[in-house]
Amino acid sequence: MALLLGAIADDFTGATDLANNLVRAGMRCVQVLGVPDSSVELTDVDAVVVALKSRSIPADDAVAQSLAALAWLQDQGARQTFFKYCSTFDSTEAGNIGPVADALLKRLGSRQTVMVPAFPINGRTVYQGLLFVGDRLLNESGMEHHPLTPMTDADLVRFLGHQTPHPVGLASRTVLSRGAAATRRHLDSLAEQNVRHVICDTLDENDLDVLADAVVDYPLVTGGSGLGQALPDKYRQRGWLQPVAEPGRLAKASGCALVLSGSCSRATLAQVAHFLEHHPGFALDPLSLAEGDKHLSQALAFAREHLASGGPVLIYASADPERVKAAQDTLGVARAGELVEHAMGQLASCLVDEEVGRLVVAGGETSGAVVSALGVQQLRIGGQIDPGVPWTQSPMPGREGLLSLALKSGNFGGEDFFTRAFAVLDEMTAEESCA
Repeated sequence: MALLLGAIADDFTGATDLANNLVRAGMRCVQVLGVPDSSVELTDVDAVVVALKSRSIPADDAVAQSLAALAWLQDQGARQTFFKYCSTFDSTEAGNIGPVADALLKRLGSRQTVMVPAFPINGRTVYQGLLFVGDRLLNESGMEHHPLTPMTDADLVRFLGHQTPHPVGLASRTVLSRGAAATRRHLDSLAEQNVRHVICDTLDENDLDVLADAVVDYPLVTGGSGLGQALPDKYRQRGWLQPVAEPGRLAKASGCALVLSGSCSRATLAQVAHFLEHHPGFALDPLSLAEGDKHLSQALAFAREHLASGGPVLIYASADPERVKAAQDTLGVARAGELVEHAMGQLASCLVDEEVGRLVVAGGETSGAVVSALGVQQLRIGGQIDPGVPWTQSPMPGREGLLSLALKSGNFGGEDFFTRAFAVLDEMTAEESCA
């Protein structure tokens, strides 16, 4: 069967978020880390998500990587392309959402795409072009303090207008309430006015269903994973996708349990605090990492000690905005982030070599550093822990067995996520091993 959906995600956790929703909607999905430089086994696969680390890099580099991913997906015969970014539209006035979308549209020869970041089940909604996180505007949700992409404007039409030379339009809730056909007519009307990017209001799952129906034939769609969950049903209605039993089956999990957290979101800070009430943790400090190898060695020794007694154990650089700013003021934003990412990658590589087989990573940048350090190239997507976060499994280059890996976007998951994730994995794979 031909590949139906080829997705390009601008960070690793966002890729896993989308892949999770595709599996939950009945698609067999593989996630690849970076553009593959060798063949990938795609037998019995309906969708492939290419995970890039392009959200915070220079716009020209993000465009080049995204076009390379598109070329590979086209070679695999993908019917539709999906550009996945965060449900909080993480970017700057220079990009990278607008420049990448423009480049993909041009390469595909398409005149228009939609922008659907909303993920209502996780509290991300759009109304009159304004993005809300729960009941707060984006710029009052804590995202205004993001260390790399502070979001200070909730008006996505205006904000995206800074990133692209092309007109940006709106498909309002009033339009969506009239159904898919009316929504498509509205999009066509905007296209006749040379509006290439359309921000779409989305308040609930019904809005996502209407949008998916309206754009199922578009060469390119963009947004968060909510739209990804709505599309497979439209593929089935057109006879492109057949029902599949257990699209998210994984093998039985084994090995020690470790959590690595670099996200500084409010959700992750609460998850770290909850975990520390029940399990041991070690706080990584960028200023101490900058002084040499001693601090990293202390973290490694701490992890080994507590993993030997059963685990799970947490190593975290998550900190409140004041501490993050203090480190960035001393080291610089880029240097502070690089130190933490490098340390997390080294910790993961060492500890997976030493029998860690179940690993949770929090934060998009941290996840990218960890999977790169481990040499992970491909993930099979399994069942969900919390909305947007599945367990995955990957063969490890040069190592025996499978690594069970959960890559969590900073803003996702309940307060008990870290403590509950391993119990969910044990239940999930025990059931699968008996199936």
